[in-house]
Amino acid sequence: MTGQDRLAIRPATPDDVDAIIGFIHMLADSERMQDEVAITPDLLRKWVFSEGRAEVVMGEVDGVVAGFALFYTSYSTFVGRPGIYLDDLYIRPEFRGNGFGTAFIRYLAALTVERGYGRLEWGCLDWNRPAIGFYLSLGAQPMDEWTTYRLSGDALQDLATQL
Repeated sequence: MTGQDRLAIRPATPDDVDAIIGFIHMLADSERMQDEVAITPDLLRKWVFSEGRAEVVMGEVDGVVAGFALFYTSYSTFVGRPGIYLDDLYIRPEFRGNGFGTAFIRYLAALTVERGYGRLEWGCLDWNRPAIGFYLSLGAQPMDEWTTYRLSGDALQDLATQL
């Protein structure tokens, strides 16, 4: 039995909120972005479980949560179909090296195909060489010609008030 065979991936439930928040903090630590985390259990419950703006799946090994993935539906005008955008994927360090990352990506690829969507996409920090190597090994293609831009905080508020 391989590590991937031992991982059971299931949709998250509201009972998983604390575990999801914990994973978000672990991910933020690993990405050196802890100061940007503003999520609360109430926000997660509202936007994921009440509003359905995102989905979360949990990966378990022998009843222990080993990782999670948070994703949502995107849309491509070029493809003419929705896609899945993987926003967060995190495997606890003690569970890495067992193929669990591959299992999560395969699960999401199968979900993308099952839903009739056209793409599975995600971002990766430029300095995260291990993750980049992993994604390339799966056959993923980097979108080097694109730069992501973000409005948030005061800049978002200032622009919004200029209507």
